[in-house]
Amino acid sequence: MTRMLPCPDGAPTTLIDVGALRNTQALGERLGRSAAPGDVLLLSGPLGSGKTALTQGFARGLDCAEVINSPTFTLLKEHLSGRLPLYHFDLYRLDDPEEIWSLGFADYFNGAGVCVVEWAERAPDAWTMPNLWLELAVTGTHKRRITGCARGERGYVLLAQCAL
Repeated sequence: MTRMLPCPDGAPTTLIDVGALRNTQALGERLGRSAAPGDVLLLSGPLGSGKTALTQGFARGLDCAEVINSPTFTLLKEHLSGRLPLYHFDLYRLDDPEEIWSLGFADYFNGAGVCVVEWAERAPDAWTMPNLWLELAVTGTHKRRITGCARGERGYVLLAQCAL
């Protein structure tokens, strides 16, 4: 099932066809190298579509030395070993989108680090800050399509990295 990304009206979208998972990680690494404090990367897509693989590459682009895996059972993992703090959210088990704010996560989205949010579609109305939203889809054996759209200047800077 294809969902429509919640792009601002008239915002351009980018389609990227990637092959193996390593290509998804390479895209993440390119984004991580371009990341700046306050950047927000939103990821959506079904299980196995490459959200965590993209995050692993993103962390590598930040020179993060830690093992990156899905924070499914904790909602958030902080990775502080790179050139910028990486706050890795996984909203798969989120019951109520308001929990993001009631748990005090707002500070992370306005801080000195960068945020990557897996299963961002679980709280679609929460993402009003500048961001890059990527939707990943499996299109065949070892094939993925990534659709992206940006909100705000930093979102567009990151989106441009997807087209390289």
